Amino acid sequence: MNKKQLAFITIIVLSLGACTRLGVDNSGTNQNPSLFGNNLGQASSPPVSVAIAASDIGDLLDEEAAIKLTNKERSEAASAQFYALQFGRVGAPRVWQGDSGASGRVSVGPYVRVNSLDCRQFTHVVTIKETSYEREGTACREADGSWDIVDS
Repeated sequence: MNKKQLAFITIIVLSLGACTRLGVDNSGTNQNPSLFGNNLGQASSPPVSVAIAASDIGDLLDEEAAIKLTNKERSEAASAQFYALQFGRVGAPRVWQGDSGASGRVSVGPYVRVNSLDCRQFTHVVTIKETSYEREGTACREADGSWDIVDS
C-alpha cells in the first residue's frame, strides 16, 4: 500500500469516527442535540412536540388575533413561534400560513442569558384579512423546554 492509499484510508476512518462521536446515525438524525443548536450549557431537552404543547400560544400572539384564528392556525403559529425562538437566526423571520387565509411571521433577537435562563426578544406579526396584529416581547426557555413570556 502506498502513502496516498494509506492517507485516503486514514481520512475515511477519521470521518466515520467523527460521525459516531457527533451522534449522527445512518438516517442523518442528530442523536445528541446538546451538540447542535444553542443550548448554552443546558442538559438535554424534552422532545420538541412536548415543548411546543407546553408553550401557551395565547401569550405569544396579540389577543385580538388569537381569537380569530382556527385551531390549525393557532397550531401553525405556535409551531413557528417555538421554532423561531428555539432555532431562529436573528433577522431571518419564520413564516407560517393558515387554512383560512391567516398568515404570520416571527422574528427573534439574539439569545441573552438571564438568571440561568435562555431568553430572546421576539416580534410575531399575524395578518388576517389584510389587518395586521403585532405582539412584541421577551420569552425565556423553561426547564421543560417551553417558552414563557416574561415581558411584553
